[in-house]
Amino acid sequence: MPLVMETLAPLSVPRTVALVGLMGAGKIERAAGCTIAEFFERRGEAEFRAGERRVISRLLAGPMHVLSTGGGAYMDPETRALMRERALTVWLRADLEVLYDRVKRRGHRPLLSNGEPKEILSRLMTQRYPVYAEADLIVESTAQPADITTEQVIEALRKHLAPQPAGAAV
Repeated sequence: MPLVMETLAPLSVPRTVALVGLMGAGKIERAAGCTIAEFFERRGEAEFRAGERRVISRLLAGPMHVLSTGGGAYMDPETRALMRERALTVWLRADLEVLYDRVKRRGHRPLLSNGEPKEILSRLMTQRYPVYAEADLIVESTAQPADITTEQVIEALRKHLAPQPAGAAV
């Protein structure tokens, strides 16, 4: 008997969807002009975060899209406030082993360059996860293919945006 897939209506999202989470959580990254590691080395993290805030603000003022932010972007109170106001935030939460497995093969992570990466990731998780938990939605990012995580994000958005019956508790 053939498997029949359920056809769902296209997802209509009222504003930009912003992905947040630690490095290796599964966000897509792109840097213009130089790598993030080069930027950190040349100008430092504070200047990187200020530039990141300006870019995110500009992107959130534009047409709706999916915005994949850097691991530290949501930690900045001004950036977090902008994202709360103008986007639906989705935390891609991953455990330490998943994050470490994803980042250990790549040497371009400036925050991991000064010490043992697994220990640094663990410390960042302790510092950042309580703040990431403020996101509108949380989706587990496990050691599964990215397309499965993408489907889970879409399903979480669909549930979040579904109309609530009259009188239902919010």
